[in-house]
Amino acid sequence: MNHGASGSLVWTAKVLTLFPEMFPGPLGLSLAGKALENGVWALESVDIRSFARDKHRSVDDTPFGGGAGMVMRPDVLDAALTATAGPPGTPGRGRAIYLSPRGRVLDQELVKELAATPVVTLLCGRYEGVDERVLDAHGLEEVSLGDFVLSGGETAALCLIDAVVRLLPGVMGNVETAGEESFERGLLEYPHYTRPAVWTDGQGVERSVPDILLSGHHEKVRAWRLAEAERITQARRPDLWNRYEAGKKAEGQIGKRGRRRGPKPE
Repeated sequence: MNHGASGSLVWTAKVLTLFPEMFPGPLGLSLAGKALENGVWALESVDIRSFARDKHRSVDDTPFGGGAGMVMRPDVLDAALTATAGPPGTPGRGRAIYLSPRGRVLDQELVKELAATPVVTLLCGRYEGVDERVLDAHGLEEVSLGDFVLSGGETAALCLIDAVVRLLPGVMGNVETAGEESFERGLLEYPHYTRPAVWTDGQGVERSVPDILLSGHHEKVRAWRLAEAERITQARRPDLWNRYEAGKKAEGQIGKRGRRRGPKPE
């Protein structure tokens, strides 16, 4: 576990991978990179192959039952996980995650949970995956970016870490920005515009910024942005829209119950 200059705990990502040179990669640039350099968060990349015990440093073998591809060995992964995160039940072990297409889909709620966890250990699989017994022995959570398959867990780990780091205190310059982004209110984000107010595109068509954004009326701008976020969410993500609508109805019911149970006016 890492500590900052003040002695306080620093959010730490420990990444177990066959390609440690992929880290920090893009995480070493822009806001995440500056925060890493300033000790706001810490990154430990661990080479799984260094835990292999044979002369060929083998980390995989053929699957029992036959089939194409190779499977990462349980003994090698167990040694890597134990050395990096400690055995299951170790105090301060944090969350241990295996990036897998069959896992819980990464969403903003999970990102917030992970941002509140001091240490997150990420196991990046390769080949056909890892021996199931390792997942059971170490109680690894499985997390997915979505319904598609990557060549390995490294790309998914980079995305997960990036999503978490930008929520850490001191990383984003404008603290209001995070609250306005997609998914924070259960909605997709509203459209953005900047100068020039009137822009002529490559086909010669003039395109203007909506008048309301030039009005200087902050309440009307907020209302417009909410309406646009609702419109876009309803059109593009019916699943999110239905959840948002259900949440609003539930809040309304709670409000009604609260009013009914309140004291009667004298």
